[in-house]
Amino acid sequence: TTAIIVDQERLGADPRSTVGTVTDANAMLRILFSRLGQPHVGPPSAFAFNLASVRASGSITVERGEGKAVRTTFTRLGGMCPRCEGRGSVTDFDLSALYDDTKSLAGGALTIPGFSMDGWYGRIFRGCGFFDMDKPIRKYGKRELHDLLHKEPTKIKAGGINLTYEGLIPKIQKSFLSKDVDAMQPHIRAFVERAITFSICPECEGTRLSAAARSSRIGGKSIADACAMQTSDLAAWVGDLDEPSVAPLLAALRRTLDSFVEIGLGYLSLDRPSGTLSGGEAQRTKMIRHLGSSLTDVTYVFDEPTAGLHPHDVQRMNELLLRLRDKGNTVLVVEHEPETIAIADHVVDLGPGAGAAGGTICFTGTVEGLRASGTITGRHLDDRAGLHRRVREPTGTLEIRGATTNNLRDVDVDIPLGVLVVVTGVAGSGKSSLLHGSIPAGAGVVSVDQGSIRGSRRSNPATYTGLLDPIRKAFAKANGVKPALFSANSEGACPACNGAGVIYTELAMMASVAIPCEECEGKRFGASVLEYHLGGRNISEVLAMSVAQAEGFFGGEQARNPAAHAILRRLVDVGLGYLALGQPLPTLSGGERQRLKLATHMADEGGIYVLDEPTTGLHLADVEQLLGLLDRLVDVGKSVLVIEHHQAVMAHADWIIDLGPGAGQEGGRVVFEGTPAELVAARSTLTGEHLAAYVGA
Repeated sequence: TTAIIVDQERLGADPRSTVGTVTDANAMLRILFSRLGQPHVGPPSAFAFNLASVRASGSITVERGEGKAVRTTFTRLGGMCPRCEGRGSVTDFDLSALYDDTKSLAGGALTIPGFSMDGWYGRIFRGCGFFDMDKPIRKYGKRELHDLLHKEPTKIKAGGINLTYEGLIPKIQKSFLSKDVDAMQPHIRAFVERAITFSICPECEGTRLSAAARSSRIGGKSIADACAMQTSDLAAWVGDLDEPSVAPLLAALRRTLDSFVEIGLGYLSLDRPSGTLSGGEAQRTKMIRHLGSSLTDVTYVFDEPTAGLHPHDVQRMNELLLRLRDKGNTVLVVEHEPETIAIADHVVDLGPGAGAAGGTICFTGTVEGLRASGTITGRHLDDRAGLHRRVREPTGTLEIRGATTNNLRDVDVDIPLGVLVVVTGVAGSGKSSLLHGSIPAGAGVVSVDQGSIRGSRRSNPATYTGLLDPIRKAFAKANGVKPALFSANSEGACPACNGAGVIYTELAMMASVAIPCEECEGKRFGASVLEYHLGGRNISEVLAMSVAQAEGFFGGEQARNPAAHAILRRLVDVGLGYLALGQPLPTLSGGERQRLKLATHMADEGGIYVLDEPTTGLHLADVEQLLGLLDRLVDVGKSVLVIEHHQAVMAHADWIIDLGPGAGQEGGRVVFEGTPAELVAARSTLTGEHLAAYVGA
């Protein structure tokens, strides 16, 4: 059958990509406003913030009969705000961060990453003829300064090569600002944060739309107003519209908006940038396209669809999965949540361990058969953590006053320090806003989230954690050569693939194809480098080891290395013993990325750790190991604040702060503060009810 994979990869961070554009809800709203909006401003394109208005005229040749030239005009009405070009924000450049005006271009005035006069840009500046390369920039006239900063793309010829010169500001906007800031290399991100200030567009007030698009209304609401509403409220508004001429459109739009509510995303608005969604939110947003589908005999593959869901929302997710199955589809789910495993018609359990210790099918059959199978999953399926009866005493408090980030409603809360604090609440209740957006600056916080790790496809756990440095030095010392030889990004790289291990072939509009390098066979290093050994292993063999294997290797007598062993010990502690040292970072899941970050931060001096759903991607057996790690952090004097939905972590907490009662506008308030035992006894919130059921109280 046809397979549709719905993963947790974050949605594209294009500045013009929103929840509405991803789910096609915006497209339906545009048609609705073009038909019913008053005053009528034009076709659906007039409400599209991704389309600029275009007017053109000229002569065209009509090839009919003998052919004749006809003068014609062309007009396309778009809804893009001309000031911010549909981004909703404008940029202000600090010119002193772009260049040193006391120097000349030839003297290295430009301080923009990559704009060196020794390279490609130097050839363009010298060949364009617009500047005196030896004149200090502060002595430039108005025309020269305009050409330096703002000149539109202009064809030039330098050294017999056709090139294009473009002013610094449009060049920076195209090269840097079209990308997600978090995906940039560290030095480029630092430059952007230093040189550029983002502010709400004063012309469209952040709506991204032209004045004409904002002026057209239905029932007193513009399309900008509609996109700013919570989807739950928007669904109710659309439900009240009664216009026979667009009845099929209204029905389709209602189904899409109702899907947001059913899947637990009723708190999102359609104008929410897609790049700001968490992995779980991104996956559920992708699911919306399929929930209203009439397709049958399709195989759907979901990767941990309950990630980021409160126990209350897990039940709704299970109902949606069953609904897809009942339409005549096959639904494959990769999942650790016991409540979701329990509804399966057929279970496939892989193991018995992770990494090299896994990869075999340990059990196939029914859920009851899994319970009786004796596999690790079967043994832990009905595990229930007990309440922490003896909670630790706090050593102080972290005060948050008047928090209003996103949907928080003037929240005042005292967070205990020196203990394990768990912040709970349904998805969208304001948990991340409280801990990531409201903790005072300078509080010594180490924030560990599930965001993508900044780095290239050459990066791996060994490079990210700093583990490769002591390993290279150990190889160099043992063989009497330079450490740089043992870097696949430096002198030791295979000359054929430049240390990538694969040869990338660009295929125009399609995805690139990676083929293992024939010369190094994917080992990344030159043949001469692989002749050097440490403890009987070469550098490629060491990078192919799992973390657990490497810990034993560098803790043993032949290759003892305390610095490397300490880093590897932390990786094992966070449950990453199965990862290969050389595994590319882009292949890690959100949970693995977070635990890798946690391992690197465990040596930091910060006293407060903020973890965002650290159980994501963890097997039931691994949750116990994580709880032990959190306890060790607290026992050495750290304060651990955890955003979590897993009831085992809630039961293990010293203190719980529950936000709610609902999501979005219905949340943003502290509905409970106290110990887990007090929360279970009160049963005054959704979290309290589910935790009580979990512990059997």
